Amino acid sequence: MELSLIQKDILITLITLYHQQSHSIKGEEIADMILRNPGTVRNQMQSLKAVGLVDGVPGPKGGYIPTELAYKELNLNTSGGDYDVPISRDGAEVKGAHVQEIDFTTLCHPDICHAVIKLVGSAKIFEIGDKITIGPTPVNKLLIRGEVFGKDESNQSLLIATSEMISLPKQPIKAYMSTPLKSLTSTQTLRDAITLFNRHHIHGAPVIDGEHLAGIITISDVTKALDRGLPFETKTSVVMTPDVVEAPSDIKLFEVIRRFKEREIGRLIVTENGKPVGILTQSDIIRVFPSL
Repeated sequence: MELSLIQKDILITLITLYHQQSHSIKGEEIADMILRNPGTVRNQMQSLKAVGLVDGVPGPKGGYIPTELAYKELNLNTSGGDYDVPISRDGAEVKGAHVQEIDFTTLCHPDICHAVIKLVGSAKIFEIGDKITIGPTPVNKLLIRGEVFGKDESNQSLLIATSEMISLPKQPIKAYMSTPLKSLTSTQTLRDAITLFNRHHIHGAPVIDGEHLAGIITISDVTKALDRGLPFETKTSVVMTPDVVEAPSDIKLFEVIRRFKEREIGRLIVTENGKPVGILTQSDIIRVFPSL
């Protein structure tokens, strides 16, 4: 069947919101997303119901849900796998759109690399000049950054000039961590910490008592303590940070990068079966992909 531009827009937005929220979607929600009058959306919904593309759900919490025919009409896979690739704008994930397909149109050009990004969701929520990031993609963990220079609202596509493409490492963090772990105990002193840092050319170390991770101390902690007039024989337990960021050794490297940014940390402790076995620092990450 031949759908109008607004019917395609409404149907794609309904499918996107339905997959995000897992319940029926009200016409007002769709209208807000595509910047249309709610009355216009309701009228179009009646036409889409008549041809079997949407079902109505009655009641105060009711709304609309897409039918299997809607997916077939838009050539969308109903398995859900096509809706897992996120798209972000200015560092924040865009709600209401996912990437379904990436088509590189000028990959071999020596100066430019353009791509067509097919969306599940409305292209209306993007503007020319938006700086976007796509991915990571589910299979090859590809991360793409670029700028929107055009859009095709009839096909829900963005045209982007890519500025960067990164294939994120699939190996777990144990492949990049520093080990054996250089550590201190809570009864050792600032003098011991300085000696350890200088001997191994490191800037921080966990504080471990037996197999218990008590905290972490950095060269910044030591410097601040000495500036406050604390003696070199001050115990590490006095100046350490007890709130230590940990991650299991089998987690993928790209999955922990966000923790460094969100917690504003320079290192985290890698654990196996709850026991500290290594340390991962910002320097370790930069060595793997410096553009991040």
